[in-house]
Amino acid sequence: MSEAATAFGLLASPMRLQIMWLLIAAESDVGGLAERLDASMPAVSQHLAKLKLAGMVRSRREGRRQVYLVDDPVLVDVVRLVLTRQAASETRTSPARRIIGG
Repeated sequence: MSEAATAFGLLASPMRLQIMWLLIAAESDVGGLAERLDASMPAVSQHLAKLKLAGMVRSRREGRRQVYLVDDPVLVDVVRLVLTRQAASETRTSPARRIIGG
């Protein structure tokens, strides 16, 4: 349970969750992620370091670039499930209903 809580804690950061979503779609280096996230390279690099330390992403060297990827199919399924479910929920709930809590 402790490991699962740690994993969900890491994914509780919107930036790390976005990084995971992007890496599930395609491998990328820090610069590519930073550009797509409109974030600084040092910030993205720090988030990647935490995800890598937790074993959620891995990297490989391609020439002078460090390319990051997610290769755990269970983790891919969990992130996809949560984000697609959230997106579906948001499209089913009209803005007026969200405001009044219905």
